[in-house]
Amino acid sequence: MASLDADQLGQTLSRLAASNGIRQWDLGAACSSDTSVQVDRGEPKQLKGAQRSSITVRVWNGDGLVGTTSTSDLSDSGLERALTGAQAASAFGNPDDTPAFSPLATAPVAQLDQPLHAPQGILHLLHTLKDAEQELLGRHSAIGTVPYNGLAERSSERLYLNSDGARRQQRLTTASVYLYARAEETGRKPRSAGAMRLAYGASDLDIAGCIDEAAERTISHLDYAPIQTGHYTCVFSPEAFLDLIGAFSSLFNARAVLDGVSLSNRDSLGQTLAVPFLDLHDNGLHPGNIGASAFDGEGTPTRRLALLEGGVLRHFLHSEATARAFGVDPTGHAGLGAKVSVGPDWFEIGPTPGSGGGQAGLNRFQAEQPLVWIDSLSALHAGVKASQGSFSLPFDGWLVEGGHCRSIEAATVAGDIRQVLQSIVGFEGEAKITPDGLCPMVWVDGLSITGEA
Repeated sequence: MASLDADQLGQTLSRLAASNGIRQWDLGAACSSDTSVQVDRGEPKQLKGAQRSSITVRVWNGDGLVGTTSTSDLSDSGLERALTGAQAASAFGNPDDTPAFSPLATAPVAQLDQPLHAPQGILHLLHTLKDAEQELLGRHSAIGTVPYNGLAERSSERLYLNSDGARRQQRLTTASVYLYARAEETGRKPRSAGAMRLAYGASDLDIAGCIDEAAERTISHLDYAPIQTGHYTCVFSPEAFLDLIGAFSSLFNARAVLDGVSLSNRDSLGQTLAVPFLDLHDNGLHPGNIGASAFDGEGTPTRRLALLEGGVLRHFLHSEATARAFGVDPTGHAGLGAKVSVGPDWFEIGPTPGSGGGQAGLNRFQAEQPLVWIDSLSALHAGVKASQGSFSLPFDGWLVEGGHCRSIEAATVAGDIRQVLQSIVGFEGEAKITPDGLCPMVWVDGLSITGEA
């Protein structure tokens, strides 16, 4: 993938815009070169290489209306067509939704420590993944296949430019591996589990750790039994709790608030949303966030933002337009498009400093009452009603009783996110870095578990 030059591209756009009578414009671009492999019992299943580019150009006309167009052509003629196309589209812009430049689009951005790695090549990836699959298959006689697996590396680049002189550019390399095993014993139902790892380069991936985790989780589900329907104290793994919070991130999303599809409203800031020992931050700059962006789609710098402090709702996630509506600064959570979206980056969840973090010394293996350890949630796209707060989700996990774990055959966990946030008992263990954020084990009291009929 040829590297882009933000300054040169900005000069070209300025020249083309001036020649077409365009005074205000911006451009957001994301380009990547991807290589990935999949295997099936030692044979190549899929080898892919792709170059992708997504370029959005916006133009403001004399009436302040905005037109948007997309292109993948960065030649002078391609850029001119995009500018004039956006200019023509601006005549049909929505006067009730008029984005402007972020006032922070030229502010300093954080310097991220993201080493660039040279690609290892598709054949090296293939041999590495074949070896990983073979080792995982050998961990237990019941593991017959690894039906979902992949090893990928990516080189990417992001740009944001505007006619006020903003020149944002970031280059990044990332790699990922995932292994999802399937085990089956005679007369028993198949059981599956997996793991994934991220790094800045394929050579830095913890493939051995990924194999160990996938094997351990899969084997732990072989001895399963049904669970009795009822209300249980549940212990969420970091991944599961982050998934649940992510599914209800509209609680903190100013765009969702303005559109009327959030449980929060304009007056929610300062209200108590959770137990008084819970902190929740969005921190896309955390060193554990592989693939962190220094700026958002509008060029606003990424920063750490307190969403909940001591259980109290402190801030919403903002784009330029939502921040203007609330009379605050944009927070660096915008995506550039025909309609500017708002979304979280990377969550940090844990106890409020000095609060004690709820009940101390929690250990699921020393609990007096049976509890449910939820390892992973499924069907988040179908089982969550974000605007109502309710959820009913299948999960993989274990019943922990008397210090012993037994996998749960099939069950769903149901509740209301507001109930969950108010029913947190405390935290167990150190916070763990996952692809979606930083979080410890989270204990929640009184959730409804429905076992298989």
